[in-house]
Amino acid sequence: MRPLYLTFFFLFAGTAIIQAQDEVWFYLRAHDSLFEPTFERTGNTLTYSGTDLKLKAVLDKYEISAFKKTQRKTNKKNKLKTFFVMADKEFLLEDLLQQTPYLFYAGEIIPEADRKIYEPNDYGLTSTIGANLGLQADLSYLDYLGAPEAWYYTTGSPDVIIAISDARVDTVDIDFKDKTTILRKSTLSNGHGYSSGGTAAAQGDNAHGIAGICYDCSLFSTNYGDQKNMSQLKEAAQKGAKVINCSWIGRRYDEVSQAVIDTIFNNGTIIVASGGNKNWQETKGNLKYYPASYDNVIAVSSVMYKYETPLDNLGQLPDGTYYSANVRGYLGRTMGFTDNDTLKQPHIYPISVRTLNEDIDLLAPTHDIFMYSYYLLEGKVLYHEYSTTSGASPFVSGTVGLMFSLYPCLPVKEVESILKCASTNIDHIEANKPFAGKYGAGMLHIGNTIKLLHDLKSEDEIAYIEDQQFSRWDFTLTSFSEQVILRNQKFTNTSTLDLTAKNRIVLSENTVLRPSKQGRMHLKIDPDMEKECDLELREDK
Repeated sequence: MRPLYLTFFFLFAGTAIIQAQDEVWFYLRAHDSLFEPTFERTGNTLTYSGTDLKLKAVLDKYEISAFKKTQRKTNKKNKLKTFFVMADKEFLLEDLLQQTPYLFYAGEIIPEADRKIYEPNDYGLTSTIGANLGLQADLSYLDYLGAPEAWYYTTGSPDVIIAISDARVDTVDIDFKDKTTILRKSTLSNGHGYSSGGTAAAQGDNAHGIAGICYDCSLFSTNYGDQKNMSQLKEAAQKGAKVINCSWIGRRYDEVSQAVIDTIFNNGTIIVASGGNKNWQETKGNLKYYPASYDNVIAVSSVMYKYETPLDNLGQLPDGTYYSANVRGYLGRTMGFTDNDTLKQPHIYPISVRTLNEDIDLLAPTHDIFMYSYYLLEGKVLYHEYSTTSGASPFVSGTVGLMFSLYPCLPVKEVESILKCASTNIDHIEANKPFAGKYGAGMLHIGNTIKLLHDLKSEDEIAYIEDQQFSRWDFTLTSFSEQVILRNQKFTNTSTLDLTAKNRIVLSENTVLRPSKQGRMHLKIDPDMEKECDLELREDK
C-alpha cells in the first residue's frame, strides 16, 4: 500500500464544453388554466391540430415530441397552467413567448444536468417524460426527494427484498400481487401496511396505481408482535430480506432485542424504523422509542416538503392569527409568526413536531402523502392530513432497496453513511434551531443518495461529499471513483470518518476535519482495492 497523498486546492469554474443536443426540454406557463392545445401524433412527432393560426405558425416550424400539462415545478398560482415541452430547438420557447403572449407569459429551459431522470408511466400529476397512465395522484414529494433522478440509475431489482414488519401488505392489487410474499399473517389496521408497502415498493411502470420508490423490488409481509426476541425480523432476514421496515414502536429497551438486531445487521440486513409520533411539546426531545433507538437501526422522523417559503402557503384563523403549513425543510407541520407579523421570523408550533431525539438519523415527509390504504380499501385518492413517522420510514427503506439493487455487494456499514452524506441539510432554517441535535443528518434525498453511491463505485466518475456539518456519528466509505472530493463539508467533535479511496482524495474549499479526542479521521489510498461486484444499472440506461 502506497503512502497517502492528499491534494488541497480550490476548484474554479472552467470553460464548459457544451455538446449539441438533439432536443431541448422546457417548462411553459400559460395565462389560462383551462387552455390545453390539441395535437396529433405521428411516430415521435406532435403536430398542432387546433384552430389558433398564430400558435400553429410557430409550432409548425419545430419538431415537437412532447407538449403536456404537468404539475412539476409549480406553485399555487401556476399549478394548472404549466406545460412540459420537448422540441428540437431551444428558440421555440422564445418564439412562443414573443409570438403568442396572449397565451403564454413565462417559461424556463430545463438544464441538461436536470434531464438525467427516468419516470415510470404511473408517476402521477407531476409526470413529464412519463406517460401518466396510472392514478391521477400528486406525488410531488417524490420530485423533491429526487426519485426520478434515482430511477435514472436503477428502479430496483426483484432479487432485492424489502420486508414490511407492519399490518399486512396487499397481495391482490396488481401493484403487489406478483411481488409480495406473506411470511406471517398480520392485522389489517385500516390498511397501515398497504401504505407502508406502497411507499416502499408498489410496482411501477405498469400503468396502474402509483410507483413505489424501489418499484422493481420484491416484498415480504410480516407482523410486528414479538418486540423482545424480534423473531419476525430474524425470519425475514434469514429468508433473504436486505432491508426491513418497522413502522411500529415500543417503549422499553431490551438487551436481547439489541443482540438480535446486531446479528441481523452483521449478517447483511438493514433495519429502518419509525421514530414515534409523540409531539415535541410532550417529549422535549427526551423520549425514545424502540426499535428506532437501538444501535444498528436507521431511525426516521418527519419533515415537511411542499411549499418553498412560509408565505407560499399562508392561512388565517377566524381570530385573525396567521399561520403557515407544510413548508419545505421545516420540522413542524404548522408555524406561526412573531407578533402575528408575516414579515417576521416564523416559529414552529412544538405540538406539530413528531418525536425527535438524539437517535434520529434521517427525516422524510408524511404530511400530504398519498395514502395507498384508502385507495385499496375505498377506491379514493386521499392524502395524509397529519405527519406520522410510520409513513416516513418506508421512504428510507425503499431507498436502501435501490442502493442494494444498484450495487448488490454494498457493505451494510456504508449504507447509513451514504444516506447521511447525501441528505439535505436543514440546519440553516432558523425555526429548526430549537431542535438542533435531535433531527439527524437532515432530509432524505433519494436522488443524491443513488448518485453518490453510483459515483463512489464508478471508476470514471468524480464523487462529491459536500454541504453537511457532522459533529457525531461514524462514517465508513470506500471509493473506486477517479476522485472523491470533499467540499463545504465538516466532520468535527465526536464524528469519525474512515474513507478509503482507490485513486485520489481531494479536500476542497470550506472542508473542515477537526475531531475531538473522541473522534477520528482516517483517510487512506489503497490502489490495490478491488470491487466485489459491478454496478447493475437500469436496463435501458
